[in-house]
Amino acid sequence: MDKCIAIPMENGVLCSHFGHCQYFAIVTVVNNEVTEIKEVTPPVHEPGVYPRFVATFGVTDVIAGGMGQKAINLFNAQNINAFVGAPMKAVKELVVDFLADKLTLSANYCNHDENHECAH
Repeated sequence: MDKCIAIPMENGVLCSHFGHCQYFAIVTVVNNEVTEIKEVTPPVHEPGVYPRFVATFGVTDVIAGGMGQKAINLFNAQNINAFVGAPMKAVKELVVDFLADKLTLSANYCNHDENHECAH
């Protein structure tokens, strides 16, 4: 199974809020094996920018912690599957679990208030 997976990261683990990540881990998977992991710094976060940005890397899937429905829809419009509610783990751990169909996804734990601030 060949895939390209984007994971928003902060301090070496999955960032709990997709739009506030320090960088994206872009993971290339060939024949169900991780062949490359690169870190890319995202552009300034504005609505709709990140789905288009990660799409330029040929991303097929996004593994995220918290993400709003609008962002999920924007990823889907780019033919990118969005998996939301993933645990705050390191990249390799997340991808290995994902490929083995063992990634535990909980509820989207990024709940925005009326000011679009994330309450963690």
